[in-house]
Amino acid sequence: MKKLSLFAAGLLFSAGVLAGAADNVAVQDPYVRLAPPNAPATGAFMVIKNNGDKDIKVVKAANPVSKVTELHTHLNEGGVMKMRPVQAIDIKAKGEAVLKPGGLHVMLIDLKAPMKEGDVVPITLTFDDGSSKQVDAKVVRPMAAGMPMGEHKH
Repeated sequence: MKKLSLFAAGLLFSAGVLAGAADNVAVQDPYVRLAPPNAPATGAFMVIKNNGDKDIKVVKAANPVSKVTELHTHLNEGGVMKMRPVQAIDIKAKGEAVLKPGGLHVMLIDLKAPMKEGDVVPITLTFDDGSSKQVDAKVVRPMAAGMPMGEHKH
């Protein structure tokens, strides 16, 4: 009987039924910036809210449209803005991480095929406890009226 209980618990855990960081996360305004023709990479942006009582970290992102997906930020190095990978994106308990142009973002590198405006890119965010959440991010033209993050107020 004990083996059966452990097996059932394992199934529940793998199905995401048991609580994990992803269960306490809400994602708002996810979008992918439409890449210029022949561009090898683009960025994904969103607001990740942690409604839980513990700090969490996004430690990985994945998607089917690029060969490489990295968590990135922009840094000012000697007056020059440069993109750099980060190991994780921290989200405080009851806090949020704003992924936006010029700051933290998900980098989609070595795109497999051109995207078009209106496409939807499924992005899977993985948290430091191993749980994950899929987000559907719409591809939008840069500087387009109604770009989701352009309307986000803090």
